[in-house]
Amino acid sequence: MTAAAMLTKCFCPKLNFLEMMGPTSKHLLHCCLFAVLSFVIQVLYGGIRIGGYEPPDFDPFERYGHLTAIVLYVLRFMPILAMPQALFNFLGVVLYNAFPEKVPLKGSPLLAPFICIRTVTRGDFPDLVKRNILRNMNTCQDVGLENFMMEVVTDKPIHLPKHARIREIVVPSTYRTKTGALFKARALQYCLEDEVNILSDNDWIVHLDEETILTRSSIREIGRAHV
Repeated sequence: MTAAAMLTKCFCPKLNFLEMMGPTSKHLLHCCLFAVLSFVIQVLYGGIRIGGYEPPDFDPFERYGHLTAIVLYVLRFMPILAMPQALFNFLGVVLYNAFPEKVPLKGSPLLAPFICIRTVTRGDFPDLVKRNILRNMNTCQDVGLENFMMEVVTDKPIHLPKHARIREIVVPSTYRTKTGALFKARALQYCLEDEVNILSDNDWIVHLDEETILTRSSIREIGRAHV
C-alpha cells in the first residue's frame, strides 16, 4: 500500500461502488435516477395525482371574472415556453453518455513532464482541502504518474500532513503584488516569486479549486497532452 493510500484512509471516506461500474452501467443508473426524480417531483407538485383526489369543478370565469381568469390561464400556460429547452435537456440526459470510456495512454506516465497540481484556497475549509488533496494524490499514483507534486496555496494555515509530494504555501498577509492584484490572483502571483517558486520553466502547473476532484481520465488526458 502506498503512503498516499494510507493517508487517504485516514482523511477520505471509502470510495463507493460507482468507481467500479462501467460507462454504460453508470449511464443507465443516471437515467433511472433521472426518471425517479422526475416522477417524485410530479407527484409532489400535483402533476401526477395518486389516490382519490378530485379537482374542484367550477367555472373560473364566473368565480374570478373574465379579466382575472384570462390572466390566470396565461400564467398557467407560460411554462410551456420552456418546453423546447426542457425537451433538449431530456434528450441530452437520456441519449448522451456522460461517462465516457477510459482514456488510453499514448505513452508511459514515467515520460511525462513534472506536473505541479496547485490548489488555491482561502483556508476556510481545511478538512475539505485535506481530503481532496490526499484523494487526488492517490488517484495520480493509481494511474502511474510519478513526476508530480501537490501544492496548496492558502491564506490561512491548513497544516496538511507531512508528505514528500505535498507542499503547503501560506501567503503572508503583508504580501502585495506590483499591480495590486487581490484574492486568487494575489496568491498565484506569490507562488511565482523567486524566493517561493521551486519549479523550472519546463514544468507543468495544473490549477484546481479546493473542491475539485481529479479523475483517472483527466489525469490521463493531462499525460496525453505532452505527447
